[in-house]
Amino acid sequence: MIDYDKILNKTAKTIKPSGIRKFFEIVNERKGAITLGVGEPDFDTPWVASAEAVQSIKDGKTHYTSNSGLLELRENICRYYAERMNVIYGVKNCLVTVGASEGIDLALRAVVNSGDEVLLPDPSYVAYEPCILLAGGVPVSLKCDAEHKFKLTPELLNNAVTDKTKAIILPYPNNPTGGIMERKYLEEIADIFIKNNIIVITDEIYAELTYNETGHCSIASLPGMKERTVVINGFSKAFAMTGWRLGYILAPEELLTPMLRIHQYSIMCAPTMSQYAGLAALEASFADGFKEVSDMREEYKIRRNFVVNELNDMGLKCFMPEGAFYAFPSVKSLGMDGDEFAAKLLDEENVAVVPGSALGNSGKDYIRISYAYSLKNLSAALSKIRKFVENHKI
Repeated sequence: MIDYDKILNKTAKTIKPSGIRKFFEIVNERKGAITLGVGEPDFDTPWVASAEAVQSIKDGKTHYTSNSGLLELRENICRYYAERMNVIYGVKNCLVTVGASEGIDLALRAVVNSGDEVLLPDPSYVAYEPCILLAGGVPVSLKCDAEHKFKLTPELLNNAVTDKTKAIILPYPNNPTGGIMERKYLEEIADIFIKNNIIVITDEIYAELTYNETGHCSIASLPGMKERTVVINGFSKAFAMTGWRLGYILAPEELLTPMLRIHQYSIMCAPTMSQYAGLAALEASFADGFKEVSDMREEYKIRRNFVVNELNDMGLKCFMPEGAFYAFPSVKSLGMDGDEFAAKLLDEENVAVVPGSALGNSGKDYIRISYAYSLKNLSAALSKIRKFVENHKI
């Protein structure tokens, strides 16, 4: 009889399963459930991208690309960051990955040594903390709150930095809160990173879904930050290409080289047909001035306003998201935490939302609602949530 406890890696064995996936395994067993939990666009991938992928297969372009990715794709990614984010990179600074998720993993594994501390705004995307642990690091939670629009403040940082601090994950626009970091707020914290020699891993996957007039600001565009910043981005959100699993890293060569080595041995290269699809999506967007991306953002903005206004009207206090496509209302007024609310809502009204605790300890009194759904579906779900709230008012 094999004693698997002695065989398995201790971190892999003890790491928590995704609270979101665990909850939705239950949801999938329920007939007729309305779900507001999935974090992916309900738009189709632009046909120009899908058609190019099909054509690449017809043309026999089904072999490995270079480890770094198609040269033309990397050139266009660099052009995209120059034109949209005001940061200049060369192709040697770009690595095409299997989604932004691989990029996060590569960055942490390349930078973090055993025992290094990695700062992490809380609440945040579920995969960050496990990736830090798997890299041998120690996650250090930075509690962000609605009072400060879920922004990262200098006070939070100064209280958390130690001589063991190696890096920070900067996840803005934020999943699940919808918080963003405008340039003036980034300028307030950049000096802390420079002074303490902290590497910044900025996850900008929701960059195009920023609802203010000025748009997203990448911290890599600030003086002195590009040399210590690893930019993570991808095609999933802006181009509705979640299943294509296509992302990228932009970073100084000194940081990118070890990431490329890990990528070479673990992945080889991102899927070739996905790379051709991503190239077509970028080229089409340059040609139309990113109109399709803009139209999708405006549709999300309409949904956002509807959802947040409805939630506040029914008594669930909700911050107006400034980015991404999630609302993050507090359920504390009902005398429940997010776990109890989500479980009872599913049981009584057959509506699924994500308990905030799945995204960090700071989210325990919240739920996450994705508005990446049609207004028809959102309206039906919110009517049921309103009924539930009325039935449970204190």
